[in-house]
Amino acid sequence: MLKTLNLKTIVVKVGTKVLAGKGYTLDKSEIKNLVDQIAALAKNNIKVIVVSSGAIGAGMGLLKLKQRPAVLSKLQACAAVGQSHLMQVYDGLFRAHGILTAQILLTQEDLNDRKRYLNAKATIQTLLEEGVVPIVNENDTISTEEIKFGDNDKLSSLVANLISADLLVLLSNVDGLYRYGAKNLETTPIAVVDKITDEIESLARKGTDALGTGGMISKLQAAKVAAASGIPCIIANGRKKNILTDIVVNKKSAGTLFLPTSFKIAAKKRWLGFGAKPKGAIGVDSGAKEALGRNKSLLASGIWAAKGEFKKGDIISIVDIDGREFARGIANYSFHEVIKIKGLKAAQIEGALGFKREDEVIHKDNLVIL
Repeated sequence: MLKTLNLKTIVVKVGTKVLAGKGYTLDKSEIKNLVDQIAALAKNNIKVIVVSSGAIGAGMGLLKLKQRPAVLSKLQACAAVGQSHLMQVYDGLFRAHGILTAQILLTQEDLNDRKRYLNAKATIQTLLEEGVVPIVNENDTISTEEIKFGDNDKLSSLVANLISADLLVLLSNVDGLYRYGAKNLETTPIAVVDKITDEIESLARKGTDALGTGGMISKLQAAKVAAASGIPCIIANGRKKNILTDIVVNKKSAGTLFLPTSFKIAAKKRWLGFGAKPKGAIGVDSGAKEALGRNKSLLASGIWAAKGEFKKGDIISIVDIDGREFARGIANYSFHEVIKIKGLKAAQIEGALGFKREDEVIHKDNLVIL
């Protein structure tokens, strides 16, 4: 499939284990290898956004820590120290190719707000038009549990979604996703995954250590977001020489390629589905779920439950009777209002609330099926 793609803009996520040297230091030779490849892509008129881990690890080394801190403030201090060092290394190596870099630090809150989301998109697009390589990371120095992405795999998929990338590449220290044989892992990774099923997800094994977070599970989740946004995703070994140029320029098969869905979601609905974090949830019956699948709006009559202190205008999850999220949308009514009107027909809403804002709890134009 890669040979058929017209790759103009790609997102490359670089894991800590690709960048890390001995102990808590940056392996500048590996970073140079990466930068040289991105410079080669630029010569082929391919624009690249880098989502880079490594700040906390670099900060730990500079602060001479022997293990990853458990206290949030200490982790944030490591990120603050390490981020400037990481950018200094990137900037020096890119400048040797005559390429400028820009630092972009994001939190989930930046993507929750539609205006800030569009501002981030415009900034990144302008940088790319100017030939600058944006280097994105989570703003760990201020992030709290409520506004954290959780890992840079997820962040990279959201950035790819944000700018409608043609490809997302997740560079790690593994060659891709492996299938389990009768006794253990097979020796070669799965070449192509056309759909991330329960079986595929069962192949992931969550792994964490002092440097990285998330492991293969988070990479599959990122691939799922990318695929649902119409963006192909590759998991490959970032320590293999010329891995990026082989994939992007030479169109060689490498790692595991996750195919996108056959359609591309409209920009606003990509934000609804993946950019913002839901503030609550509404449970619907099977009839409502079936109707939403036919591009209908969500009516109060199909709702049987709600949770979360969401307000009118907030993005909320829509879950089926088994509690599985299958859609998201913008609520026309608050949580307390939905509790009062759930199960009612549109004509009964005014009697229950004293007013009727809309017939629909979520209009189809503000709703996306995941």
